[in-house]
Amino acid sequence: MQGFSLGTFIRGMAMGAADVVPGVSGGTIAFITGIYDELIESLKSCNIHALKTLFKSGPLAFWQSVNGNFLISLLLGVVASVVSLARLISYGLQEYPVPLAALFFGLILASAIIVYRQIPQGGRQLGWLVFGVVFAVAIGELRPAELAATPLTLFLSGALAICAMILPGISGSFILLLLGMYEPVINAVKQLEVVSLFSFVTGCAVGLLLFVRLLSWLLLHYRARLLATLTGILLGSLTIIWPWKLDASGQLLSESLAPGWHNVLPWEYAAQGAPQLMVSTLLAIFGVIFVLLIEKIAKNS
Repeated sequence: MQGFSLGTFIRGMAMGAADVVPGVSGGTIAFITGIYDELIESLKSCNIHALKTLFKSGPLAFWQSVNGNFLISLLLGVVASVVSLARLISYGLQEYPVPLAALFFGLILASAIIVYRQIPQGGRQLGWLVFGVVFAVAIGELRPAELAATPLTLFLSGALAICAMILPGISGSFILLLLGMYEPVINAVKQLEVVSLFSFVTGCAVGLLLFVRLLSWLLLHYRARLLATLTGILLGSLTIIWPWKLDASGQLLSESLAPGWHNVLPWEYAAQGAPQLMVSTLLAIFGVIFVLLIEKIAKNS
């Protein structure tokens, strides 16, 4: 890469927008836009060897060794998106939860198709796909915990959530929600709480640099099994992002994925609120077409 890349920046913005939403993964966006392998290898290259290159050969050699242009373009896009869209997406989840969830449902469904098609020929690894589905459904059955937002818990939450964010199908925001840290992190972004943001971002950086090495190794040695598992996780995560949900008492949710939520069919949801079935269906179809179109453009670019 030569200098700043607008295309990578835009992909970063899409990843950032996805990571704000519980149930949607930025790793999914990276995968369908064709930058996933480059992202993993670039992050993996941020190691002791790169640090030695910095002192031995200078900043330029270091920057090239870590694919710095790519990483900075992507990171700027993610940050710009999170900062600018945190309020907008939070508003959308609060005011238009059903249509927005339907859109994400379509995006994830199409992403599962794309990841499945990436599995190397010669075996579709059905067992690993089923394992991925079961794993994602089990995660979806967990309910939010209660943790105090301290610098330590924010650090540990960031380290755990980033591992999910980099995986297609696992939502880092949903992991934060399960830990009871989603609202504190979103509020920290909205209000620019420096200490909280520093703790969380530092945890993300540490978790990412450790986890990406395992992920790179799995992609190299067990790519078919990993992609089959990720396909299953994407399919299983559809239960998390399903648009029509009620709370434990059968009433409309007061907040996104509040404790005790459960999925219902649209006509069951209609007893409590407007299911918006037509617009939700159209948005889900749009989501599928949009992702498949992105994949086609990415292949031809």
